[in-house]
Amino acid sequence: MRILVIEDEPKIARSLVKGLEEEHFAVDLASDGEEGLQLATDINYDGIVLDWNLPRLDGLSLLRKLRQSGSTTRVLILSGRRQVADRVSGLEAGADDYLIKPFSFQELLARLHTLLRRSNELLLNILTVDDLELDRMRHTVTRAGKLISLTQREYALLEYLMRNAGRIVTRTMVVEHVWNLGFEGLTNVVDVYISYLRAKIDHGFDAPLIRTKRGVGFMIISAKDAEPKES
Repeated sequence: MRILVIEDEPKIARSLVKGLEEEHFAVDLASDGEEGLQLATDINYDGIVLDWNLPRLDGLSLLRKLRQSGSTTRVLILSGRRQVADRVSGLEAGADDYLIKPFSFQELLARLHTLLRRSNELLLNILTVDDLELDRMRHTVTRAGKLISLTQREYALLEYLMRNAGRIVTRTMVVEHVWNLGFEGLTNVVDVYISYLRAKIDHGFDAPLIRTKRGVGFMIISAKDAEPKES
């Protein structure tokens, strides 16, 4: 899942990015409203965490412009404004939720998960492909009942593949959703992590689930639906 945080307070911004990345989100950060609007317009985010008081373009103006453009991305507003009228203004501008500062990160995370579940039927708590199961609440992965240990990046990559089970995802798509805009690694990093996943997910099983479409990208697919020529 890819999240955009639009927050100009450095301490809060760092805390949000660190916390969300630890929860397996790919996170981009904008420190002013104009930059935030540009990113939100150019990139298809799963969710946006939006501060109200921003330089160059305030949060509500940004939100109104975003909704006028036709965007339906879920937006959680952060604000120190506590009056009911302020919350109403935020929701009427197009916000999906409103959280008052100071806030608990756990509450923000719970609210964000709720918004994302509403926006996409694919966001089930448990994803399955054949005997492979990923539990998004517990952050566990099993195959044929065997617990598989994954790194944070491996887990994020597998979750993205399973959310798109049966569909090809390109290397660019993977980088955009599993890493973020600040990523400047080697171009073959996706292939490297796919090989890591194969070693843990498919090794020792008769039917491989992770497939390569040469020159196109990767997919995870049920063994009964896979074409014999796929690698």
